[in-house]
Amino acid sequence: MTIIRKSLSKKQRALEILTRLKHLYPDATCSLNYSTPVQLLVATILSAQCTDERVNKVTPKLFARFPDAASLAKADLVELENLVRSTGFYRNKAKNIQAACRMIVSEFDFVVPNTMEQLLLLPGVARKTANVVLAHAYGINAGVTVDTHVSRLSQRLGLTEHSDPIRIEKDLMGLLPQPDWENWSIRLIYHGRAVCKARSPACSVCQLADLCPSGEMGK
Repeated sequence: MTIIRKSLSKKQRALEILTRLKHLYPDATCSLNYSTPVQLLVATILSAQCTDERVNKVTPKLFARFPDAASLAKADLVELENLVRSTGFYRNKAKNIQAACRMIVSEFDFVVPNTMEQLLLLPGVARKTANVVLAHAYGINAGVTVDTHVSRLSQRLGLTEHSDPIRIEKDLMGLLPQPDWENWSIRLIYHGRAVCKARSPACSVCQLADLCPSGEMGK
C-alpha cells in the first residue's frame, strides 16, 4: 500500500482521498441545523471555536425568538448575547450577527447575498462562513471551507504546507475539481471527528493511511 502512495502525484492522491471519503461518508452533510440562508449564516458564525453540537442546542430557542434577519436586526443586544452565551465569545458573536443582519436588511433587501464578494462585506463573515453559506444555502462552490479539521487533515495528508486558512484553501482549490470543493470539506470534517483526531489519530484503522505521509505507514 505504501507503493500506491509514493506512485501518485499530490493531485492524484487528493482525488483518491476524495473518492475514498465519498465512500466512507456517503451521507455526509452540513451538521448545523437551519431552515433559511440567514439561519445558516447565524449558525455558522456561532460555530467559530465552538462545536456544531453545541450550536444546534442553542439555535432552536434563538430562531424561535428571532427567526429572520429583520427580527435579529431589531433584537435587544443583551437578550441576543444571553441566547448565544454558551457558544463562547458571545458578545462579539451577538454584535456581528446583529450588524450582519442589519446590513442584510438595509443593503440587500432582507436577502442573504449569494456572492463571495457581497458576503465578505457582512460583519463577522470571512471566507469559511461565506463558503458554507454559498454551498449549502445556494449550491454554489465558490471555494473550499477550511475549518480546524480541514486545516489539520490537509496538512497531515501532505496536501498543503501552510497553516494560514486562505493559503490552505488556495492549495486545495488547485488540487480538487470545483464541484467537489464542499464535498471535500464536509467529508474531511467527518473523518477528522471520527478517525483523524487532533491528539490521538487512529492511524491503524484509517482508510487513508496508505495515502498519508504523516501516519503510521508513512513513518
